Amino acid sequence: MISIQNLSKVYRTKTIETTALNNINLNVPKGEFLSIMGPSGCGKSTLLNIMGLLDEPTSGKVEIDGQSMPNYNSKSVARFRNKQLGFIFQSFHLIPDLNILDNVELPLLYAKVNRKERKRLSEEALESVGLRNRMQHFPGQLSGGQKQRVAIARAIVGKPQIVLADEPTGNLDSSMGNEVMDILLRLNQVLETTIVMVTHDANMAKKTDRLIRLYDGTQIQ
Repeated sequence: MISIQNLSKVYRTKTIETTALNNINLNVPKGEFLSIMGPSGCGKSTLLNIMGLLDEPTSGKVEIDGQSMPNYNSKSVARFRNKQLGFIFQSFHLIPDLNILDNVELPLLYAKVNRKERKRLSEEALESVGLRNRMQHFPGQLSGGQKQRVAIARAIVGKPQIVLADEPTGNLDSSMGNEVMDILLRLNQVLETTIVMVTHDANMAKKTDRLIRLYDGTQIQ
């Protein structure tokens, strides 16, 4: 589902060159739940962003579902990203002035899904994370765990083949973190969604199919 070959990412200024990723080779088969661990600044989020077509590698090749991405800024890549990929972030990234239903509908709005179908799919996604009764609430009225469940609903509302999660339990206490992790595991096991998760929590990583580690931009495991 995801194939990365000889991937490197270098950030350059006039005076400094920083290697964020160095010669990464990784294959993620369909239906796998993969964890990525490593110290802060080791390149985990950079790798996730490249997998999500949000950032472009300096060198190397990235294929998603057998398709290579020659131009990350093209409209076709944006459409592909919207249809095939779902994103979950540590800080939720919900829009405070929109209610929960409208927040979840956003990816479908960009995909030009009609209003009736957007509402149906969004209600279905919120039902799957146990928040159907909160649809008219606003993000400020929810707990951290509930906000993350909304973020998961938004990520899966378009039924993507791949979900990329950057520290999805990082801002939650252990109880809420376990609830969110259970939702991700169910998503992976029942719907066979491929999930790649960046985490600092070894206990969460142990629940996934496979773990890789990065150190100073290099894959060490």
